[in-house]
Amino acid sequence: MNPPLAITYDYLCPFARNASESVVEALRDGADLDVSFVPFSLEESHTPDGESHQWDLQVSDVGPGVLALLWSLAVREKFPSAFLDFHVAMFSARHDDGADISDPSVIEAVIGGAGLDAVALGALVESGIPAEILAAEHTRSVEEFSVFGVPTFITGSEAVFVRFMERHRPEDLNRVLDMLAWTNLNEFKRTTVPR
Repeated sequence: MNPPLAITYDYLCPFARNASESVVEALRDGADLDVSFVPFSLEESHTPDGESHQWDLQVSDVGPGVLALLWSLAVREKFPSAFLDFHVAMFSARHDDGADISDPSVIEAVIGGAGLDAVALGALVESGIPAEILAAEHTRSVEEFSVFGVPTFITGSEAVFVRFMERHRPEDLNRVLDMLAWTNLNEFKRTTVPR
C-alpha cells in the first residue's frame, strides 16, 4: 500500500473539485491508496487578524464555504461510508448547478440525495463538534505543512499545492504522487496556461 495521503478541500474552489474527483475516481477504480480528505477554509484564510475565526462563529453566521465544510465533517464522522458520495455531490451542487451552498436547504438536498439523515447531521453540526474538527485540521495544515490553499496533497512531511486543469483524470494523481517523492524540486509553476 502507498503511504497515507491527505488532500485539502473547500467546496468553493473548482480546482479542489478537479483534484477531489480524480482522487475519488481513483479510489473507486481500486487504487491502493489510504486517503483522508482534510477541510481547509478559504474564508478562514482570508479572515483579517483580530476578527473571529470562522469556526468560532454561530453556524448561522459562517460563510458559505464553511457551512458546507461543517456538514461534510458531520457526514465524514457519522456516516464515513457515504462521505465520497456526499463530497462529489456537494462539489457538483456548487459548480455544476451554481447552487448557493450557504443555503441550508441546498445542503439538505445534497444530504438527501446521498440517502442520509439530514436531521441527525444537522444536530451534529449544531453541536459544534464539526467546528472543532475544522479548527483542528485547518490549523494543523497551516502550522505543520504551511498550507495556504486547496487542493494541497500531503504525504509524510511533504505537502504540495496542485491545480488540475481538467476533471475526471485519476491518472493525474499518479503524477502528483511521483512528484511528491521528488523532494529535490521546490517549485514548478507555469507562468501562463496555454488553452
